[in-house]
Amino acid sequence: MKRIYILLSGLFLSSFLSGCSMFGLDLQEDYPYEKSVLDPHIDKTARQYLEERGKNPLVANDTIFKWMQLGLEYAEMDLTEYEQSGRSFILLSNNAIRVRNATTGVITAGMWFDFPVIEKNADGSIRFATDGVTPVSRPANKWSDYSKETVRNYFLYLIFQGEFGFSNALLENTSFQTLLPAGSVATKESRLGYAVAATSPNLNPSGARVFTYNYEAGGNGFDPEGKINMKILNSDYSPLQVNDQTNVSTAGIIALNGTVHVCSATVYPWRY
Repeated sequence: MKRIYILLSGLFLSSFLSGCSMFGLDLQEDYPYEKSVLDPHIDKTARQYLEERGKNPLVANDTIFKWMQLGLEYAEMDLTEYEQSGRSFILLSNNAIRVRNATTGVITAGMWFDFPVIEKNADGSIRFATDGVTPVSRPANKWSDYSKETVRNYFLYLIFQGEFGFSNALLENTSFQTLLPAGSVATKESRLGYAVAATSPNLNPSGARVFTYNYEAGGNGFDPEGKINMKILNSDYSPLQVNDQTNVSTAGIIALNGTVHVCSATVYPWRY
């Protein structure tokens, strides 16, 4: 029986293979595999890369940096900063700024969600929930919900000295000086202004990172030294990471004047 089964199986396979041509199907041919690596060079400055994918895109509907460009314009940021050499630039995709529910229109993620507007009483004091501890807040809906100064400082923080990429990334954090002046403080219209940033790690007893917000005395909101941490993770796809918090979604883009990294989630502007 075993011999008959093998014989019938062989006849069936032979009939199937020959039948491929009968039904207009051709057998797949083998082709040699040619390894190739995508060229990370974009032959344009970081500013050109941002603007060509902004509110007036070079390619129709490629508006991935639209909301970042609008924020830069609101903050009256000098865009020549994105033309200077020897720098690394973190660009924010639209999702890093605001993710809007298509049905309700409510902001559900991004910077505008993670740094919500703090509701104030008529006298300018914080309005707290009935527990007396939790401030009443809402997601931002537009850049002007934040002060121009804070938005400008936020974008300055996302430009740092030195070209950082896969060629020099380490598993440990490397600190870089950003364009944000040391000692900068966020204004108090949003949660960002109450964030307490430090120069050393703030960990709980389990060793996990802790974010602290002080709604009585206020916080600084920005890294006290104007520095940013960058490292590479030893995991799938080996992503780069910002401040032990935000993974870079597209990294190591080599512009004419430096290295560009794109983030699609909120970047917290402090190391610790």
